[in-house]
Amino acid sequence: MNGVKVVVVGAGVVGFSSAVCIAEALPGCSVTLVADRFSPDTTSDVAAGILLTLDFPDVPLERQKRWFQDGFDELLPIAQSQHSSEAGVLLTSGCQIFKEAPANKTPYWSDIVLGFRLLSERELKRFPHHTFGQAFTTIKCECNNYLPWLLNRFQKAGGQVQRTKVTDLRELGLRYDIIVNCSGLGSRSLAGDAQVYPVRGQVLQVEAPWLQHFIRDADGDTYIYPGARYVTLGGGRQRGDERPMPDPGESDAILERCCRLEPSLRNSRPVGVVVGLRPGRKHPRVEREVVHMNQHRSVHVVHNYGHGGWGVSLAWGTAVDALKLIKKCLQDTPLPAKL
Repeated sequence: MNGVKVVVVGAGVVGFSSAVCIAEALPGCSVTLVADRFSPDTTSDVAAGILLTLDFPDVPLERQKRWFQDGFDELLPIAQSQHSSEAGVLLTSGCQIFKEAPANKTPYWSDIVLGFRLLSERELKRFPHHTFGQAFTTIKCECNNYLPWLLNRFQKAGGQVQRTKVTDLRELGLRYDIIVNCSGLGSRSLAGDAQVYPVRGQVLQVEAPWLQHFIRDADGDTYIYPGARYVTLGGGRQRGDERPMPDPGESDAILERCCRLEPSLRNSRPVGVVVGLRPGRKHPRVEREVVHMNQHRSVHVVHNYGHGGWGVSLAWGTAVDALKLIKKCLQDTPLPAKL
């Protein structure tokens, strides 16, 4: 294991979670993270950052629950520590509401979040167009803080960072023994994955310090997430849309939908509008493959991308899985680094 060179591609929440996980667990390895964009210029920086997830039909439920559980278990002690503010990892309470009750009223993550319960009839009167709701406490990661905090943690573990644009994983294979691909939307070209597609999301940032609890419509198109500095209003999931600039008409529609759930938002003060392109896929790809460079050299590639809008929620859990795959690579094949 000593002297093995690992490179992580991508500086979003999945990339940095993977890099930290590897560097801390395998101190004998040399771990480098490479990317052309860092916080505050990543898709993760746009994310509202609430730990919440959905069911991926093609992923065993046990694995999905483990991903979410691992992330929650990693972040909860941070949220309850003196590092909470610096790390941007906060506890947040609120509700998720449904126009019609779902078939499964108690999701698989209900025993992972804190204080899960169903809304009472009295509480639901606040939302006349909804008939069912869930209340719970979860975690919010504010990535403008969380990503720099992870960067510092990675460097303390001996990790190195390089700002460069990667156009071909094979080029990295000439200098590193194991490649961890966390390139998100970039995996369309880097991994040749035609299943990856952009999912555009636009959110508003407003000042409304009187709001303390989140509200999320279960359709995913409308949410109100109070944070440390501002309240995030969303959202939208526009598949295949790669427009990077805000749409004023969409901003008006988002504010109107959110005001129906929380009328006091009409008194909020605008702070900003941001757009992110999520790396959509039918489910996250967390697996390994061997790439043959030439007849004398092969390189292990561990893929960890395609989280869609659930990157913050699942990043640490899939990073733990990626670490397990790296350990298998080390067990299966002796990997002397070749320059």
